Amino acid sequence: MPRRIERVNELLRQEISLLLARQIKDPRLRVVISITRVRTSNDLRSAEVFLSVMGDPETKLTALKGIRSAASFLRRELRPRLTLRHTPFLTFSLDESLEETGHLLEIMNTIRENEPDLESIIEVDDRSGGPLASSSRSN
Repeated sequence: MPRRIERVNELLRQEISLLLARQIKDPRLRVVISITRVRTSNDLRSAEVFLSVMGDPETKLTALKGIRSAASFLRRELRPRLTLRHTPFLTFSLDESLEETGHLLEIMNTIRENEPDLESIIEVDDRSGGPLASSSRSN
């Protein structure tokens, strides 16, 4: 990704976050919303904004509807804040990656808790001259 697009993505993420925190009065957006990332098209005419919303699925969908209804307002407010020839059209999507990451970490912790202690297995194999002891390299 070109450096310029990365800079525009970061600028959009920061400015939209500020606008959400300070100027949006929609009650549907009174939940914890984080702008996780922005993906701008190569021509800088459109941008997809990914949101992370704390709450149950219904709360997430309500917040997504609220921010989608504020998209034209956000674009209008972004225009004087950006030094771009064209203010990109904004589309919004829920970013489920944080929840997926949390779920994967839970699975990994469950596996770790249920797996036997690997160090005790290695010690047993080392004492018995098993494959682990014979495969160790000596320099």
